[in-house]
Amino acid sequence: MGQEIDDARFSQQDFTTFQQRLAEETALLAERFQQGRFDPGSPVAGFELETWLVDAQLRPAPVNARFIERLGDPLVSPELATFNVEFNIHPLPLGGHILSQMASGLQQAWQQARQTAHEMQLELAMIGILPTVRDADLSPANLSAMNRYHALNTEILRLRGGRPLRLDIHGHDILRAEHSDVMLESATTSFQIHLQVAPELAVRAYNASIIASAPLVAVSANSPYLFGHDLWAETRIPLFEQSVEVGGYEEDAHGPMRRVSFGSGYARASLQEIFTENLEHFPALLPVLFDAPPEQLAHLCLHNGTLWRWSRPLIGFSDGQPHLRIEQRVVPAGPTIADAVANAAFFYGLCWALCQQDEAAETRLPFAIARDNFYAAARHGLDAQVTWLDGNKQPVQLLLLKTLLPLATRGLEALGIEHNEAKHYLGIIESRVKNACNGAAWQRAYVARHGPDMQALLAAYLERQHSGVPVHEWDI
Repeated sequence: MGQEIDDARFSQQDFTTFQQRLAEETALLAERFQQGRFDPGSPVAGFELETWLVDAQLRPAPVNARFIERLGDPLVSPELATFNVEFNIHPLPLGGHILSQMASGLQQAWQQARQTAHEMQLELAMIGILPTVRDADLSPANLSAMNRYHALNTEILRLRGGRPLRLDIHGHDILRAEHSDVMLESATTSFQIHLQVAPELAVRAYNASIIASAPLVAVSANSPYLFGHDLWAETRIPLFEQSVEVGGYEEDAHGPMRRVSFGSGYARASLQEIFTENLEHFPALLPVLFDAPPEQLAHLCLHNGTLWRWSRPLIGFSDGQPHLRIEQRVVPAGPTIADAVANAAFFYGLCWALCQQDEAAETRLPFAIARDNFYAAARHGLDAQVTWLDGNKQPVQLLLLKTLLPLATRGLEALGIEHNEAKHYLGIIESRVKNACNGAAWQRAYVARHGPDMQALLAAYLERQHSGVPVHEWDI
């Protein structure tokens, strides 16, 4: 979905031709999987960080085009809304000093971007949902001026037959609302973690990412407030799932045919199963016709980019050769760069350790339980109860300290991550768990002490964010 398209309007013939090309490319991809024709190289890491631009009143500032032009960094791009931007890094080999490289690279880009923002009397905010965002901010007037976003909005509403999107989130409070466009999605900013793997590990890595989603979202939750309502620890999850819903209201909220979901099951023999499901069960949203040979899989990759499973397989190309990546999408942005890199370290270590176990983790944890774990963790954060591979249900804090952090440590060691770096960043996760203080817990503690003033909350949050100190050390 990062690519721009030439037009925002499509004919019926466009949809027909796109579907034919999608089917052809899906068949070609199946041949590649059967023959194992993917990059067999060592693991590679990357990420995407979505952030907010805010003005002097700490409200969303819809000026990303001017900001990006002034910044002049090709690795910073616009997002769906004009008050969001995305930071990227070049992929890095997953080993050695990668964690400090990720931290220093992001820190340098962040400092330069903040300087540009300050020149425009703006500030950057790294947080899952901006506490000060209002329903009125999420309007088509603030849709980024890119064809792909306008087309996405048009096609989702077309598939809904013009019905408004219904928001219905039950957390500490209850929030119900209706929206006539997809701009609710722009309120969900994330830290998306990428893991490129060899083809023989792809199924194990994908399933491990699914299993890791629950503890990862529990430890990283940073989105408790939306429109002044205290909802889930990670309200991004239900908000995003409901913001691009195209089906009927009678569908099961965890049904496999929703465009944003936990998915329909583990991969069994090949990740091809997911791309076949894409072809057979999801209509095209953006039937863009590319002048490219089928081997480049342009239509398949675009279609996959309009399906937002929380763990998603991606096909990329390096020097013309395709590779397989897992994109882990459950982690919110923030609270600090140190926290973000710690979240990535925990994911890489846990995912890799699960991949290396003699008995595949997915054979020990039914998919339905992994899914239940995920929604419990998104709702309750570090207070969640989850079921692990041994079938025992336990507090996620205890599971993290006794089982998962040692697993992640072994995983980073197996990847060849420098020992002191692994210890430092997993130490941040450990302290966060011991203090029961992720971003969501800190925000709620601040409001409990100072009252539900969302502007004051954000001001205090940004002051601490800019210090660079991890969230478990923040005072309230």
